[in-house]
Amino acid sequence: MLNLISRLFAPAPEALPGSDADLALAALLVRVAKTDNFYAFQEVERIDRILMARHGLGAFEAAAMRAEAEKLEAEAPDTVRFTRALKAAVPLEDRKALAVALWEVALSDGQRDAGEDNELRVLSRLLGLTDVESAQARHVAAQP
Repeated sequence: MLNLISRLFAPAPEALPGSDADLALAALLVRVAKTDNFYAFQEVERIDRILMARHGLGAFEAAAMRAEAEKLEAEAPDTVRFTRALKAAVPLEDRKALAVALWEVALSDGQRDAGEDNELRVLSRLLGLTDVESAQARHVAAQP
C-alpha cells in the first residue's frame, strides 16, 4: 500500500496497474462515505455492492477490498491531492464510472444534503469531469 501511495503522489504519476487503480478508487468511495463524519452501515454496504459489481467479487472479497481501501483512505493526504493524483493516473472512462459510484454512496443513506452535493461537485471537477457529467452521474446513481 505504501508503494501505491508513493506512485499516486509522484511528481508525474503514471497510469496505475488495474488492482492499484481499483483500490485507489475504492478509497475515494470510502472518503465520500465519511464526508459527513458518519460512516453509516448503508454506505459500507453500498461500497461492498459496488466493489462486487465492478470487480466480480464475492461478499467476502469485497469486504476485504473495502477494508484495505479504508486503510489507504486513512493514509492518503488531503482530498484535493488525492483526487488530482487519481485524475492523472486513472483513465477518463473509469473516472466517469467512479462519479456514478460516488453518487451511489452519497445517496445510499437516503438523505441528500447541500454539503454532500457540494462535495461531489468539487470531487467531480478535481477528477476532470464537468458539472454536466457529475449531474448525469447523479441521475444514473439515483435510479432504482
